[in-house]
Parts: sequence; structure tokens; C-alpha cells
Amino acid sequence: MEFDHMREVDAALMEASTRYSFVLVPGLYDSGPEHWQSFWQARHPFWLRIAQSNWNVPDIDRWVGAVRRLLGQRARPAILVGHSFGALASCCVAGDRSHDIAGLMLVAPAEPSRFEAEERVPSLALGVPAVVVASHNDPVMRFPRAVHWSGVWQADLVDLGEAGHINAEAGFGPWPYGLRILHALVGHIEAARIQGQ
Repeated sequence: MEFDHMREVDAALMEASTRYSFVLVPGLYDSGPEHWQSFWQARHPFWLRIAQSNWNVPDIDRWVGAVRRLLGQRARPAILVGHSFGALASCCVAGDRSHDIAGLMLVAPAEPSRFEAEERVPSLALGVPAVVVASHNDPVMRFPRAVHWSGVWQADLVDLGEAGHINAEAGFGPWPYGLRILHALVGHIEAARIQGQ
């Protein structure tokens, strides 16, 4: 049953990739080979992934620039899937309205003040369908703050319980449930676009 459902999810995401650019936005130090972002990239051919020369300096404008460079080569609306610091950069790009962002999946977003990014990260509704995936024992953002930010951004909140930083170290490799969250987000995006026509 689970296998059949994931086949449906995979097929639906492949079909959606004809209309949207799916973009992975890793956090600090990039996402290694055991990280769910890398597994997703290997699973589906449609993924785009930002590139930059230095992943080790938490400079929010550097991350935002990397996202913009990638999106500048694409005509389709983008769905950004950001992890940690990459989630913050994804919010900034959506907030700037500089590109056609269709939706956001923000996994274990970092606390902006930890990286002196609180003045850069939007503190208002992002204006597109978004989901924050959060953990109760994430060392990079306390759960009440994740609840706060999801409210500020008007994003849906998915509570994973005790899931650490939702990365490879916390055991999140292939993470099929995450793809189901993404699939649900695509459904919200499609519905919002129909309403907006």
C-alpha cells in the first residue's frame, strides 16, 4: 500500500515538473550524500539545485544570490525546497517578489537571529502557499519559534515530533514522507493558482 502511494506521489511530482521548476536550496555546508535533499535529487531527474563557491559562510545575501542566479535561467514558476539556512534564503527570495515563486517547502528553518539575518528575513506573509516542517528538538530553531514563524509567514505547519534538525544526522535519508508533504503542497499551489485566475 505504501509503495503504491509513493508511486502515485512520484508520478504526480513528475507531471507537475512540466509546469514548475523544483529547486533544492541546501543550508550551511551544503547537503551531503546521505541527506534527504541529495536522495531526492537522485530519485527524480527534474530537480535543480543551487550552486555556490563557499557553503561555509552564513551570508544570507550569498544564498539569495545563488537562488536568483538559478531562477534567472528558468521561465517556469519555481517551488523552492529549502533546508535550515536555505529555508531562510528561500523566504527572502519569495519576499522580494523578484522571481515567480509558486510555493515554498521550508524544512527545519534556522532561527534568523542566530545568523544576524533577522532584518533580511521577511516578517510578513510570504504571499504564496508554503509549509514549515519543524521538530521539537531542533537545535537550530526551538519549536515555539517555528510555530511563530509559520504564523508570520502564513505557512502550514507540519510537526514531526522529536526529529532533530531533520537532516542526515537525525536519520533523514530518502524521507518518502517529505515527498508526500511536497505533493500536498503542489496541490495547494494548483488550487491557489486556479483561484487566482
